[in-house]
Amino acid sequence: MLTRRIENWSDAYTNGAHIAGGERWPAAWVEPARAFREAQGSDRARLDLAYGGAARNRFDLLLPQATPKGLVVFVHGGYWLALDKSYWSHLAAGPLAKGYAVAMPSYTLCPEIRIGGIVKEVGSAITAAAAMVPGPIMLTGHSAGGHLVSRMASATSPLPGTVRERIRHVVSISGVHDLRPLMRTAMNENLHIDEAEALAESPALLRPIENIRLTCWVGGAERAEFVRQNALLASIWTGLGAETATVVEPDRHHFSVIDGLADPAHALTRCLLAE
Repeated sequence: MLTRRIENWSDAYTNGAHIAGGERWPAAWVEPARAFREAQGSDRARLDLAYGGAARNRFDLLLPQATPKGLVVFVHGGYWLALDKSYWSHLAAGPLAKGYAVAMPSYTLCPEIRIGGIVKEVGSAITAAAAMVPGPIMLTGHSAGGHLVSRMASATSPLPGTVRERIRHVVSISGVHDLRPLMRTAMNENLHIDEAEALAESPALLRPIENIRLTCWVGGAERAEFVRQNALLASIWTGLGAETATVVEPDRHHFSVIDGLADPAHALTRCLLAE
């Protein structure tokens, strides 16, 4: 019999301290992202487009060389507390090479806002980007961003029906799909998650929208809680009628698991674009 009980919830959701050389991130993403944006030029990299009135209500839209086949939206992580769109631009390389436009939004961070407020902001960002790029929409996000894109596919999604209908695939990468465990962590001093918000904003506790396709993707070398959260959402939404898949990518940790998006031939990019 295998039994497991978590005694230190803060440690269970800590990543860098359990990765060799983990202190390199997130700084390791800054230069590749900056260089990639500059290489696109102003005609293919439309930066700091407003989707709302708050200071961080901005998104970057990266365009392929030809007319876009559709839109990919990447939502960043950082436990709803840190980072912004500028760290991830190089991850657009895979979808761009396949002919898709890529939008990357920033959003207001906790504790200035509650997670429910971030959900609304991300919905506004996706709606604004969708108005600029026609065709199918693929949503993907990492860690807290995985939570946010999954929320977009939940029955209480803030997205208007016209945008929901265009979503072809949601790929949550190392997503946190049940917020209740985070109430036990030290970071909740700034997140301020309570029982009501956890119930309202956890995709695993909500029904999926109709006809959604969801893939939950995690690294095989990640913390046990991320592997569990990855399987959790797919399992529950399968029972609620969604088309789901789970992928555990061997040898990838919480920071390297997103690298595949930068490669058009990588399985993560091919999965996202449903090829």
